[in-house]
Amino acid sequence: MSVVVSNKDEIIMQLVHYFVTEEDYEPILVNGVKNEVWLENLDAPYKVIRINSNYIHNEEQYKFDVFKIKNIVKQIKKKTFSLKMKTMNILLDLNDDIKINPDKNIDVYNVKTIKDVRNTIGEVFPKLKTAGLNKENDVDMIVNITNDINEKTEEHNKEYEKIFKPKKNFVTNAIIALNIVMYILCVIYPDLVKMFILDGNAVKAGKVYLLLTSTFLHASILHLGFNMYALYVIGNQVETFIGKTKFLIIYLVSSITASMLSALLTQGYSLGASGAIFGLMGCLLYFGYHYRLYLGSVLLSQIVPVILLNLFLGFSFSGIDNAAHIGGLIGGLFISMALGLSKKDDTSSRVNGWIIFIIYFAFLSYLLFFR
Repeated sequence: MSVVVSNKDEIIMQLVHYFVTEEDYEPILVNGVKNEVWLENLDAPYKVIRINSNYIHNEEQYKFDVFKIKNIVKQIKKKTFSLKMKTMNILLDLNDDIKINPDKNIDVYNVKTIKDVRNTIGEVFPKLKTAGLNKENDVDMIVNITNDINEKTEEHNKEYEKIFKPKKNFVTNAIIALNIVMYILCVIYPDLVKMFILDGNAVKAGKVYLLLTSTFLHASILHLGFNMYALYVIGNQVETFIGKTKFLIIYLVSSITASMLSALLTQGYSLGASGAIFGLMGCLLYFGYHYRLYLGSVLLSQIVPVILLNLFLGFSFSGIDNAAHIGGLIGGLFISMALGLSKKDDTSSRVNGWIIFIIYFAFLSYLLFFR
């Protein structure tokens, strides 16, 4: 049995094959559309690519098509918490008499042949000029494209399984154990609290170690219990997502930035792990944003509300060190940007993250030690 692939279908298959296998785009399921392919990559210059093979024969139909694109992109922006979403609109059957009006958010490409693809879209994606867009046996082409896309999909699935699959988290449990041991030691030797509690004046006088030691002390068994439960729940999630080394760095750095802001703004003494836990929330916020296609509903319905609720409670009741919470949250977010996420950040993003974190840390250091 012979299989004949039309020119439009061939272009669609070749474009989808290229964008999925070479540019890491993923298909989007869009309800209510026919003869269209929608692709998404939130880390690419064009976050959305739409390929339309429907015949557009007049200006009115073209204007309606643009209206439809903007509405669909608007929905995608809400789902992915994106302020801007540059879109590439590839039209395969546009009447030559129709004038394409420029749009700052939608770039339109009118292509009818493989040569058009190379000459137009190839200027934006240079690898497309040398990609395998040549005509071959129709059956072999379909089989090869299908196999390549399936392999890429399987690769993505393995990558996300590696990230989200539950793991044995040693660091979180070790930190919890250390906090419990420190509490027991402080009960037996009360003077330890006086030696290691956070005191802004003592830090300014040179006892810099208090910025870290105070985060392993707790005022009561209830204080310890609340913080360790929060650390167990949030810490295990963060360690699973980002790995042991990055988790430990983020926890310790958040502890220090939390204590620094507390030493600046809080009168009296301070202790507890809550600033570091807020730092882990900052990391979770950063991770959730980058994986919002998978955690979009969780980010909006759980992560953000938990952070806002805890900040609200902190401002509603006395005796809670809000400065430590805010200092840890910001520190955790910024150091997460600096360390980056596997497969999600490029070098420039991490460099920018380090610059932002260093400015934040230097600002706190200046206010605390040099002002």
